[in-house]
Amino acid sequence: MDIEQLAKIFKALGHPTRIKIIEHLININTCVCGEIVDIFPYSQSTISQHLKLLKESGIVCGEVEGPKTYFCVDKTVLNTLKQYIETL
Repeated sequence: MDIEQLAKIFKALGHPTRIKIIEHLININTCVCGEIVDIFPYSQSTISQHLKLLKESGIVCGEVEGPKTYFCVDKTVLNTLKQYIETL
């Protein structure tokens, strides 16, 4: 993983709501945006923006099934990040 990708990941982790979204996705494995909106006190557009940034960083993956997009955490990316942090 290059420095640019690491910077995107750290930026994505720089907001408490995004960290909570990641924790939620890890705990339940996968869910749709609407389910995340029901959990957090934010609008659908706000959650969508957080998910977009998480997806752009590579931490979160999205799979389209009909009208819904299912989101999950890419554990490979998190493990790579963990390995990087351990070298610091």
